[in-house]
Amino acid sequence: MRQSLWREVWILAGLFVLGLIAGFFTQYLFFFPAAALLTYIALHLRQLNRLHQWLLSDKSGELPDIGGPWGDVFNEARKLVRRSQQRTDELTDALTRFQSAAAAMPDAMIILNEHEEIDWANPPAATLLGIHYPRDTGLRLINLLRKPELTEYLRRGNYSEPVDIDSPGTPELFLSLQIVPFGILRKLIVARDITRLHRLEQMRRNFVANVSHELRTPITVLSGYIETMREMDQLHADELKKHLATMHEQAGRMQRLVDDLLMLSRLETAPPRQKDEIVDVSALLTGLREQAEIVSGEAKHRIELQAESGLNLRGSREELHSAFMNLINNAVRYTPRAGAIQLTWFLDAGAAKFCVTDSGEGIAPEHIPHLTERFYRVDSARSRASGGTGLGLSIVKHILLRHNAYLDVRSELGRGSTFCCVFSTDRIVRAAAPNLQAR
Repeated sequence: MRQSLWREVWILAGLFVLGLIAGFFTQYLFFFPAAALLTYIALHLRQLNRLHQWLLSDKSGELPDIGGPWGDVFNEARKLVRRSQQRTDELTDALTRFQSAAAAMPDAMIILNEHEEIDWANPPAATLLGIHYPRDTGLRLINLLRKPELTEYLRRGNYSEPVDIDSPGTPELFLSLQIVPFGILRKLIVARDITRLHRLEQMRRNFVANVSHELRTPITVLSGYIETMREMDQLHADELKKHLATMHEQAGRMQRLVDDLLMLSRLETAPPRQKDEIVDVSALLTGLREQAEIVSGEAKHRIELQAESGLNLRGSREELHSAFMNLINNAVRYTPRAGAIQLTWFLDAGAAKFCVTDSGEGIAPEHIPHLTERFYRVDSARSRASGGTGLGLSIVKHILLRHNAYLDVRSELGRGSTFCCVFSTDRIVRAAAPNLQAR
């Protein structure tokens, strides 16, 4: 720039000198220098006007490529325009990437201006919060989401912790909503679906409450008998035997509950088995049938077994023993005296099935989807009286999941129930030519 400026100084000086010389010879001493200076000024004003017009336009036109100081000014203007365009392109690209990423996120995202009006929202905001962009642009958030928790959250101004609300469009969904201030009085709202976590927390609370309730009764009974025995001056043998029998029964009930809880915890937390064994299901069921007859005792149930020999499973013998025994014990508990219980192990449409069919009272349809939930009982009083813990079918479900299988329950009131463990083809191992054995 300095060289161009000195060059202009020399040009201006030259024009002035030439004007003086021309005026000296023509007797117009001041006319020619003034004309030279005015011409020089006019040329600069023309370039200044061109720059001004270009600045007022959309800057898409080309600036002239000239020399001198105006050439330097125009060159710097070109550089500024190119930098500005480059930054605009970068910002546009960044905004496009942000919008694409925000659209791909499962969380709802909303941007509010300084008046808490909606400037932008991603597609999940429509599903989770019922806010559609660009339809709802410019509307106040609290007018669309009429949630007292959200209104109080915005009023309080402390956004360090999220607030939980139910989804306005889908009430069964629970959302965790947090506000992140940015810029000048602008806010980014992020809403995340925490339905699963909410249900898990509810299950945890119910589980703790149920365990406490299940343990409270036997503990109360034991404490009562101990207190009674402490206050008695003399203990008669008959009364002592009666008290001890009841205490032993309640202690056994607590032991069964603790054992089932430990088994359930191990099934939920233990990693999948690295190496499965081949389980002879027919031989396993033969032993379980004999155990079931002992459990039946004076009820004298008719327990029949039909098992396809040579139809084996790849899995854990201990876990399968527990699952099958839980189903058989349930059938023994809920089948009337001298009732029939049918155990079958067979191949059906490529799947191996173990089914327990009883002649009990049956189960109403509304209860069937909940049978594998922890501590769920169709008849609580009857279940506790029979010695059940309410965890048997939950254990069965987890064992079957570890063996890529599932539980199929069919029941009709007054006509008994059938519980079937269905194993996929990849778990089946053929040992020999099958034949049906009835016992």
